[in-house]
Amino acid sequence: MNRIGIIGGSGVYDLAGLTDTRWVAVDTPWGAPSDEVFLGTLDGVALAFLPRHGRGHRIPPSEVNYRANVAALKALGVTDVLSVSAVGSLREDLAPGTFVVVDQFIDRTLRRESSFFGNGLVAHVSMAHPVCSRLGQHVLRALRAAGVAQVAGGTYVCIEGPQFSSLAESRLYRGWNCDVIGMTNMPEAKLAREAELCYASVAMVTDYDCWHPEHDSVTVAAVIKVLLGNANTARRLVADLAPAVAHDPHAAACICRRALDHALITAPDKRDPAMVDKLRGIAGRVL
Repeated sequence: MNRIGIIGGSGVYDLAGLTDTRWVAVDTPWGAPSDEVFLGTLDGVALAFLPRHGRGHRIPPSEVNYRANVAALKALGVTDVLSVSAVGSLREDLAPGTFVVVDQFIDRTLRRESSFFGNGLVAHVSMAHPVCSRLGQHVLRALRAAGVAQVAGGTYVCIEGPQFSSLAESRLYRGWNCDVIGMTNMPEAKLAREAELCYASVAMVTDYDCWHPEHDSVTVAAVIKVLLGNANTARRLVADLAPAVAHDPHAAACICRRALDHALITAPDKRDPAMVDKLRGIAGRVL
């Protein structure tokens, strides 16, 4: 059975019917993740929830330990990762309340560690298709079953933050045909690929970015209202998604789980033993 990990806000794991719940601390070679991981079982399906910013939203996007977050889920036996995050819309037709199942990214982050590999053991994974299409199809079916506004595919531009974009930047990203803008899915998606985890991103639109002529009239109360509604939908999504993903007979053959097959470039006799040991939990299959 596949184990599902959910990276997102604290409201996502408040699921009716969740049993055997407990918080567990996980240590990784890259330090501590954002928080303890909340484990539970829903109708026989094992779930692992990780608050990306820590409980109470105390860690800004640039300071999230993305490597430790992904490594912690991998260490707990997670095979499929659902990323849930709030975004701004760069398209008129993607109104607040819409869920976008992202299939492409543009990485505009500047300060974040984006790879498990490094000096002593180099690897290059493909990011041409940065999310798992199999997992994405499961997400789309669950969203459609929930009857919420959803879009299949879209480009997420990830900025460094924590500040929002300038008007010039917002217009630039629209010119690049980006669909939504956020601060958290990179390098998360890159690291999930290196860890050979299936990864899907659900971008929940809360507002229009500053390009929109009515952006300045949006109130905090309006954004919070959309956030609360999105959290309710996200909980239903997880509950509907879990059994389908857990029992997917095609998961074992997913190409995401063999992303490292041809990725290691450092000659075996030139690999740093300390780096090899550090990477056992991530790349042990090919080491």
